[in-house]
Amino acid sequence: MQVKKKILVVDDDEMLLDVAKELLADERYEIITHHEGIGVMNLVYQLQPDLVLLDINMPVLSGDALARLLRANAGTDNIRIVFYSSNDEESLRESVSTCGVHGYICKGDIANLHHQVDRFLGMPCC
Repeated sequence: MQVKKKILVVDDDEMLLDVAKELLADERYEIITHHEGIGVMNLVYQLQPDLVLLDINMPVLSGDALARLLRANAGTDNIRIVFYSSNDEESLRESVSTCGVHGYICKGDIANLHHQVDRFLGMPCC
């Protein structure tokens, strides 16, 4: 039996969390959701997810600030982080390079969400 890959999805929009969980749930992935930036550091330490999908535009602690924190800490610096945002692609490319994350997925492209996650995890497409 293959161990499921853990994906932590962080977004302040509960409806988008539900959609992401529904779209990604399959026999290969365990989806964990969190609705704000606060508390994510502890979750990442505890869960050691294979991938963090991180919204950038969140109140209190933005995704880009959170990504920098995760990169700066020894227990989380190797976690695969991908921005999952509605920002324009030019802005996302800039955020990826300044925050040291692995890439981005546009929220508007929900039809390809599963394929993009597979790609970032190096999984064969379903």
